[in-house]
Amino acid sequence: MKIGKDTVVSMEYELRLGGSDEVIDSSEGEGPLSFLIGHDNIVTGLEKQILGLAVGDERDIEVAPEDGYGVRDESKLIAVPRTVLPQDFEIEPGLPLELEDEQGESFPVWIAGVEGDQVMLDGNHPLADETLRFHIKITEVRKATATELTHGHVHGEGDHHHH
Repeated sequence: MKIGKDTVVSMEYELRLGGSDEVIDSSEGEGPLSFLIGHDNIVTGLEKQILGLAVGDERDIEVAPEDGYGVRDESKLIAVPRTVLPQDFEIEPGLPLELEDEQGESFPVWIAGVEGDQVMLDGNHPLADETLRFHIKITEVRKATATELTHGHVHGEGDHHHH
């Protein structure tokens, strides 16, 4: 079976940034990464480039920032008063937080730092502006179950998943 929309893919991977040889993320020791194609489970650029591959295929794939975690947008930097965070909250640059907009939709931000009594939050992903270089090996391709398609993500054995 080849990778296409609504298939579940499992793959081993290593991720490097730009021209660096340093591996910044890997499936080694974790087992293959499994995801559902066509449901925004992985970055667009990687998903597009694995379509049509099959079990055993191995590739080096480069993803431009526009098709990865985006181009950095300075308007996504916001300052909030330190008092909006719990008093005992340890502010650590790089720490991810979930915020809610006026419509109740949640979105991720990362702590960028502290300036006086303001905490700087960054709505850009930490890998924004980065070219992603993957080495991947496809280990499994299967049809998604009806439940997986309804939920938009992979479920484990027996079609169970905890939300």
